[in-house]
Order: sequence, then C-alpha cells, then structure tokens
Amino acid sequence: MLIVHVHIKVKTEYLQAFQQASIENARHSIQEPGISRFELIQAQDDPSSFLLLEAYAGIEAQAKHKETAHFKKWVETVGIMMAEPRYAVKYSNVYP
Repeated sequence: MLIVHVHIKVKTEYLQAFQQASIENARHSIQEPGISRFELIQAQDDPSSFLLLEAYAGIEAQAKHKETAHFKKWVETVGIMMAEPRYAVKYSNVYP
C-alpha cells in the first residue's frame, strides 16, 4: 500500500473555491479502482493549510490517478490558489 500526504497552503481569498474544487476531485478519486482513501483535511489552527490523505493499492494506482480527467482539472483549477507549491510525502503501510 502507498500512502501519500499532500501538503497544501492556500491563499486566503481562495479557501472556499479550493475546498469546492478539491472535494469534487476527491469524490471522483475515491471511486477509482486502487484507491481506498482520499480525504481533504484542513488544519484547525491555520485554515489556509490543507492535507490530502491518499491511500493507493500501489504506485501503479497512483500513476493511473494522475492520468484522470478530474485530477488534471483539479491541478489546472487550483494552481493559482496555492500560496506556495504543494509537496507530497510518501509512506508505506506498516500496520494493519
């Protein structure tokens, strides 16, 4: 299993639009084969900080996700909304 945490900092004026675009992407993503979790999380102490928590069956499922129309639309839509470049940290499942 491949678990990815995507850290995102959003410009304050785009918070609502970013949430809407990201929820739309997540709704489609969770329906993809090979994705078991796709969550959007917002920091309680900093509303402009978000985390995408993604769990894939493996690297192939993540690669296929990046080819989908909804992912490409999300990237194009939210690019101008980010206060800094997003970054991802990849993890391997240890338990369960």
